[in-house]
Amino acid sequence: MILAAVFISIIFFYSLVSRKLERTVLTGPIVFTAAGVLTSLFLPVISNQEVNQKALLFIAEIGLVLLLFTDASRIGLKELLNIRRLPTRLLSVGMLLTIFLGAVAALIVFPQLSIWEAGILSAILAPTDAGLGQVIVSSPRVPMHIRSALNVEAGLNDGMSVPFLMFFMAMAQAGTAGSGILPRFLMEQLGFGVAIGLAIGLAGGWLLGKAHKNGWMSESFEQLGLVTLPVLSMISSEPSGASMFIISFVAGMATQVGFKEAGKRSIEFTEGWGQLFNYFVFFLLGVMVPLAWDKFGAAFFVYAALSLTVVRMLPVAIALTGTGLSKATVLFMGWFGPRGLASIVLGLVYIEQETHLPGEPIIRIAVMLTVLCSIFAHGLSALPGINLYAGKVSTFPADAPELQDSNAA
Repeated sequence: MILAAVFISIIFFYSLVSRKLERTVLTGPIVFTAAGVLTSLFLPVISNQEVNQKALLFIAEIGLVLLLFTDASRIGLKELLNIRRLPTRLLSVGMLLTIFLGAVAALIVFPQLSIWEAGILSAILAPTDAGLGQVIVSSPRVPMHIRSALNVEAGLNDGMSVPFLMFFMAMAQAGTAGSGILPRFLMEQLGFGVAIGLAIGLAGGWLLGKAHKNGWMSESFEQLGLVTLPVLSMISSEPSGASMFIISFVAGMATQVGFKEAGKRSIEFTEGWGQLFNYFVFFLLGVMVPLAWDKFGAAFFVYAALSLTVVRMLPVAIALTGTGLSKATVLFMGWFGPRGLASIVLGLVYIEQETHLPGEPIIRIAVMLTVLCSIFAHGLSALPGINLYAGKVSTFPADAPELQDSNAA
């Protein structure tokens, strides 16, 4: 109750100055993470027992499920193809190389991890966070083509990371529980997840679309009716054993088939309540940091630095080879790949599975520190980075790839 009261108070005061803070380097995640750290330091009653892991997981899952559904419902296949070169490269070559390099770096920095545990850590930290990069993707000073590519990447790579995480977890467990666990695990998580997501999205989208077309629903209930679909995705994952994230992501994509207004209506909800869930997760992350401070050894800082630089930036540079983009653009896109909500939730999901792998403590601390470093490093560098990059863009010729219309790129 103490944490909830503190958080609600911070939300109130943050809302009073939110417009002024938008013009500074103090992003929402920075404010709430720092507030969580200060709360933990100055309220000695806070302990590991106060931070209920199951409650945190539930709140974080709600936030990510809503985010996945919203992102998927907004980004249709046609839009993805219209700006096909950059997002497709980032989500295919870029993402695969990121997971590979992240695992290699984990094996080098943490030699006590198995290859599958290294893959788990890498998959958890592979997705980028659209929320942490909101300053970038909403800035008119950044070319639309570049903003769209980063937004699409962040919107889709969290859902795409889930199968990799589930696969590595299954392989790690198969080594101790027998090889039969792998096909069953993949069938439940992937096979059932896609099937249930399609069923929820297609049926729900068709009904919403028909009601919208015939004028049966008020506008406010269109939004509420749509939000029930990702919630239903969470509920249906329990008896089926499927991943709620895969179900929600697929459902969001499928909903568009019958209900064209899905993206507009879902984002209206998630920009409000979804943001509240997300800030609470960052606040609780901050609360947990002082409780784990003595475990932050040099190796964890090394891995965090590698994860945010080489592991992210080298794959982006390779993926964008041949696009004609300038070095400044490649550097800008490579750096602004922040890790945030998706990594926190995927890390909690891994811990909640109770795999009892020997490398679990290392994975937990590495994820916490990497996300913490990303929140501050990317948040504080966003406005200066935009200023530097905008100066470079102003010198580009009119026919530069960055300045071309997305549909023609």
